[in-house]
Amino acid sequence: MTTTELRHQAEIARLWVERLALTNFRSYAHVALEAGPEPQVLIGANGAGKTNLLEAISMLAPGQGLRRAPYSDLARAEGDGSWAVSAHVHGHPGPVDVGTGFLAADGTGERQARVAAERAGRIVRINGTPAGSTSALGDYLDLAWVTPAMDGLFTGPASERRRFLDRLIATFDAGYRTRANRFERAMQQRNRLLADGVRDAARFEGLELLMAETGTAIAAARAEAVAALASIMVERSERDPGSPFPSAGLAIEGVLEADLERMAAVDVEEAYSEVLRDNRERDRAAGRTLDGPHRSDLLVFHAPKQMQARLASSGEQKALLLGLVLAHAELVARRHEGTAPILLLDEVTAHLDEAHRTALFGEILRLGTQAWMTGTDAETFSALRQKARFRRVEDGAVTGLVAASD
Repeated sequence: MTTTELRHQAEIARLWVERLALTNFRSYAHVALEAGPEPQVLIGANGAGKTNLLEAISMLAPGQGLRRAPYSDLARAEGDGSWAVSAHVHGHPGPVDVGTGFLAADGTGERQARVAAERAGRIVRINGTPAGSTSALGDYLDLAWVTPAMDGLFTGPASERRRFLDRLIATFDAGYRTRANRFERAMQQRNRLLADGVRDAARFEGLELLMAETGTAIAAARAEAVAALASIMVERSERDPGSPFPSAGLAIEGVLEADLERMAAVDVEEAYSEVLRDNRERDRAAGRTLDGPHRSDLLVFHAPKQMQARLASSGEQKALLLGLVLAHAELVARRHEGTAPILLLDEVTAHLDEAHRTALFGEILRLGTQAWMTGTDAETFSALRQKARFRRVEDGAVTGLVAASD
């Protein structure tokens, strides 16, 4: 193949956003921009609207986006409460037009109207045709992100680490989010029966069987993902022993996960169903279900120092987090015929020294991913000069191309 043909083939294999348009989204009344498959760097002062652009891109995937904000909160304050994000993307099946948005409820904006609008959810269109749910977006793009709010991932509650792991799994397991949602809905219904004082066993049995089936599947997927990520981590360490991103030791801590190591899945399902049945009164007193995958935790260790990540310095924790996300991107690429996910890296160079920045950019280029990165100082991205597209973001507007030395 010629160089041009090879480059064209590489672009086809990549996931990337070619055109992006926002209407009444956060600080933007309207903005449109075009991009290439190379890394994209957004430079601007704090509050300029850089993160809002990343959040808009994150809405091209299932879920609530990188801030997990209610859909109504994404609307521009001066607008009518509605918002829209549209894009022409190069996805898994090829080029496609993707659109998503939220329609404000009619009326005076009272609480009841807002609740009704949130329950209606957001609209998704693929090539102009309505999609049944946001889960359809997962057929086109894989995204992963790192935000400043994730700096406390290893010291915060277990729920944050579970959410982090679940989001990673969903990028290469199309049915995972559906199973997780089914488990969550069944558990909520069971909790409601407990709170309402229901003691009719027949009312619980179907819900608990569903929880046992989906809960065991969730635990199995988490255990498999953790093992795969750990393997990638070892390979990365052997490939580049001097990497500033230390290898992370990983484990999943949970009763179901432990049971799956010594029992067949069908036996784990039965045992979990029995636990739920036998502990209804205990759960009723607690006001919630106390057993299940919603209680598991992702354990992360600084492998070279043989130290729990929560005890590492803030700089070491940032390096561990980036190493995990890069390992995940590599795992996704292997499972998707070399196609890495799009990375959204908000203020990623903050608190990183030059060695870490250079290594990070090298990893991004090696993966061939379209990474969208934000920062306040273009000079911190100087290693990407001539290799990335730079833009200035100011007062909620994308004003143009800037050089890395500006």
